[in-house]
Amino acid sequence: MAQKRIRVLLADDHHLFREGLRALLVSAADLEVVGEAGDGNEVVAKAAEVRPDVILMDLQLPGLNGVEATRRILASQPKVSVLVLTMFEDTDTVLAAMRAGARGYLLKDTHEEALLRSVRAVANGEALFGPAVAERLIQYLAVATPPAEPRAFPELTGRELEVLSLLAQGLTNQAVADRMGISLKTARNHVSNILGRLQVADRTEAVARARAAGLGSERRSRL
Repeated sequence: MAQKRIRVLLADDHHLFREGLRALLVSAADLEVVGEAGDGNEVVAKAAEVRPDVILMDLQLPGLNGVEATRRILASQPKVSVLVLTMFEDTDTVLAAMRAGARGYLLKDTHEEALLRSVRAVANGEALFGPAVAERLIQYLAVATPPAEPRAFPELTGRELEVLSLLAQGLTNQAVADRMGISLKTARNHVSNILGRLQVADRTEAVARARAAGLGSERRSRL
């Protein structure tokens, strides 16, 4: 049985560039160009008409820019994979295309073989970005995402940390058991484990360390 070909729609306002893309794509046996568009409104209409698998989308389109065209197309055809092919690699433009739903972002100087691989990748549901674009995204995320603060008392389990926080609020073992919906014996076992893991002599020392780390401060501020 013949392999199903990937149906590609080209969206670029430069006729000669579209011609070059078409020639490249039709040279691959598994790819098929099903239409072309020279402006944003045209690609939205053409996408509804030909139902492509992949759209090679320029962002600087007349009438309706590529980002908005992408958003409108995916609103009605969410399974279409939009692969941006543009000259612009600034972070704001990349992020705008991603927010609109683009699955890939390449620059127009991408090597021919890399472009063909990218079309196949996004058609298979992968997200793909060229090296220069990926580097910009990494730099953006490194600045935008602060490093996570280390968790207090990593030697404790999540359950034990919850118990310690309640102890720091001044709750008794029975109150801890009632709050957590566990037996008094289980609450006592948790307290015993906490003392051992923290290597403290008694409950008072454990509470002091917990409060120094900021646990229990919310309840104590209301007292």
